[in-house]
Amino acid sequence: MKNLKGKVAVVTGAASGIGRAMAERFAREGMKVVLADVEEKPLGDARDAIGKAAEVIAVRTDVSRWEQVDELARRTFEAFGGAHVVCNNAGIGAGGLMWEVPRADWEWILGVNLVGVVNGIRAFVPRMIEQGEGHVVNTASIAGLTSAPTMGPYCATKHAVVAMSECLQHDLNLAAGGKVKVSVLCPAWVKTKIADSGRNRPASAPRGSEALTPQGQMIETMVRAAVDSGMPAEVVAEKVLQAIVDEKFWILTHSKTKKMVEKRMTGILEGRNPEFEAPDL
Repeated sequence: MKNLKGKVAVVTGAASGIGRAMAERFAREGMKVVLADVEEKPLGDARDAIGKAAEVIAVRTDVSRWEQVDELARRTFEAFGGAHVVCNNAGIGAGGLMWEVPRADWEWILGVNLVGVVNGIRAFVPRMIEQGEGHVVNTASIAGLTSAPTMGPYCATKHAVVAMSECLQHDLNLAAGGKVKVSVLCPAWVKTKIADSGRNRPASAPRGSEALTPQGQMIETMVRAAVDSGMPAEVVAEKVLQAIVDEKFWILTHSKTKKMVEKRMTGILEGRNPEFEAPDL
């Protein structure tokens, strides 16, 4: 999609981080923007700020709830008559040793990171096919192309998003003549609020009363440090915009991660057992 001016972009997880950066970049490109997020006040703040330079609406949305994503699509088409770029971006971070992650945390992260993307595809793609053009951007992670200790739930959802994005690309080529394009965003560490995902914990997934183990404290400290020193979200947003213009499927934002992916893929082809080596990003 070469010319985005006047087109409509929908971004979930738009109140902060990568989502807000994408929304701001789309607005500067002259697009109309639909902001969706579960955090009501930050969502309103984003609407007020971005709305100074673009036509914007904000719809509070829990992407894990199919009826709320359907309502997001309805409000989008009611307000702007179309949706040309849909970024299924909302996501959370939750992890721990695989056998120690509570059931409620599994359901929470699967609901947001995986089912949220499913709901976005289901609600918007048929409409995009009908209008004859569009581009879907699904936010995965480098954790969707590699694996790491204590990140089992997160990696599981992000691997699934990568696979779904590839399948969606094939399905659209088969059934819609490739008029709707797909990109999958696979960043490494980005300066966002993902380390504070607990601020949006639903009542169905209360935080346990037990204190973090020393190992858990160490992992949390490492994650926070990596996020705080991560790539600015604005840089990621620029790469996303360029991928849409260039109709590029893979968006690997950090060049050094390509060696990680290559090592894993080579290991699979050579039949080697998985090994983890902390990346130098």
